Amino acid sequence: MAMYRSHVLICGGTGCISNGAAKVTEAMRKELVRRDLTGEVLVVPTGCHGMCEMGPIVVVYPEGTFYSRVTPEDIPEIVEEHLYKGRPVERLMYSGEGKAPAAIPHYKDIPFYGKQHRIAMKNCGYINPDNIEEYISRGGYEALARALTSMTPVQVIDELKASGLRGRGGGGFPTGLKWSFCAAAKGDKKYVICNADEGDPGAFMDRSLLEGDPHAILEGMLLGAYAMGANEGYIYCRAEYPLAVQRLKTAIEQAESYGLLGQNIMGTPLSLTIHVKEGAGAFVCGEETALMASIEGRRGMPRPRPPFPANSGLWGKPTNINNVETWANVAQIIAHGGEWYAAMGTEKSKGTKVFALTGKVKHTGLVEVPMGTTLREIIFDIGGGILNDRKFKAVQIGGPSGGCLTEEHLDTPVSYESLTALGAIMGSGGLVVMDDTTCIVDVAKFFLEFTQKESCGKCPFCRIGTKRMLEILQKITSGKGEMEDLDTLLDLAAKVKEGSLCGLGQTAPNPILTTLKYFRGEYEAHIRDKKCPAGVCPSLIHYVIDPAVCIGCTRCAKNCPVSCIDGEVKKPHFINDDRCIRCGMCKQVCPVDAVSVR
Repeated sequence: MAMYRSHVLICGGTGCISNGAAKVTEAMRKELVRRDLTGEVLVVPTGCHGMCEMGPIVVVYPEGTFYSRVTPEDIPEIVEEHLYKGRPVERLMYSGEGKAPAAIPHYKDIPFYGKQHRIAMKNCGYINPDNIEEYISRGGYEALARALTSMTPVQVIDELKASGLRGRGGGGFPTGLKWSFCAAAKGDKKYVICNADEGDPGAFMDRSLLEGDPHAILEGMLLGAYAMGANEGYIYCRAEYPLAVQRLKTAIEQAESYGLLGQNIMGTPLSLTIHVKEGAGAFVCGEETALMASIEGRRGMPRPRPPFPANSGLWGKPTNINNVETWANVAQIIAHGGEWYAAMGTEKSKGTKVFALTGKVKHTGLVEVPMGTTLREIIFDIGGGILNDRKFKAVQIGGPSGGCLTEEHLDTPVSYESLTALGAIMGSGGLVVMDDTTCIVDVAKFFLEFTQKESCGKCPFCRIGTKRMLEILQKITSGKGEMEDLDTLLDLAAKVKEGSLCGLGQTAPNPILTTLKYFRGEYEAHIRDKKCPAGVCPSLIHYVIDPAVCIGCTRCAKNCPVSCIDGEVKKPHFINDDRCIRCGMCKQVCPVDAVSVR
């Protein structure tokens, strides 16, 4: 076995690949060949490191030196200075915050990672996801071996119950209890399913876990199959995740070749075959009965429950469905014990939670923190605060099914109970941060547009009610709203929640309900004053040029797409409001900030 003095870990997650990580990896390999270092330095393509906004990311071990935004042109310098001469390249290190930011050389010292505690993401960014041996080297499949050789199926379920693990897909149902229902169901054929149909705008937790550590999901499903008596499984992954699908298929092939999937696993009676089913991207297929219908080749639409999937699921057989993050925690719980996991988090929300931190925040990416961590810690301590140091306005948590929370909620400990009490939900873990340039009414309209389009149409309340609510929001943002519209919105929201069959319709009104509750004044400004306080809604804003500030540079006129700006060179310009399409280009290009919104 070859021994290397250095390992170069290069992020191979979708985010870094889109920023050129594949070319960085190729450049590194070529440069190591040129310098005759291939026998001393190993290049390891990994999954997501989490700090997506700083990609492509390169980490050099054993030092743990963290390089960010690396380009192929930077590689010769890294090889020459760091790998050949032992002198880390300071200019490529992550720089801290403040007026005089200092380079932070080591991964572990970067504030983004300081308050995180990785369990589900334990291996992401550390191993090559296409190499089963790297997963095994970090304890992979040891939990399965322990369960098969020294635990009964009931004991496995008992550990899950003791851990307090709840479904990470949004519902938060106790995982061990859910497993016990399927285990007790009668039937000679049972299924385990991984719900990887991640559809929330701004969410990429499941995708990154599948890309970075696919064997963790397989091992979790194997443990579930043993505990519940299943012998066939499906991973339902949307086709828009081609890299995740590819790595899953590779992991399945490798596990089969090692005897870890298939018949008589590890010489025991356990047999499990796992298939990857690619979904067409329908958001409603995240609901478990719609997902099963899709696997069966039918249109993805929810059905009434009972019967619940534990008793009559896929093809009428007992079935257990958990999402990616839930499965990723299972092996860790069996390896370390339920009490170990339950020691983290809050009284009723145990363990950790992975969030996709996006929006107007300095450091976007994946964050895994113990339950009970506050929104302020996530957004400001880990995320670095608001982009361009603007004022925080709100955070949308839980995707289109969640709600907007305000500055007064920043010190709320994140848990299922605390978020529900505020009118939001945990959801799958999307966190979209907004600053003072965000229009709250426009945000509510955006999420409702999404859920209205994704409604399967089965329930009249969801199909028609979301359409009517969207029409009212469009009316308000176009300057034609009336105060009575707000009461109508609340009335419709209550009826849609009560009359919808599945979670899509039941939670679709949440963005409206929370924004009306916490930002009613902004709705009223759109209606009474015919103004958008954030200057976002085109029908309610007017661009004007201050003649006392304008220097007549003509940049605004040259960049205006509809030629609605007049004026002579070196003389004040003016905007013809009747022709203006409110694109904001004039304000963007003005060098003296002479353009304002009224």
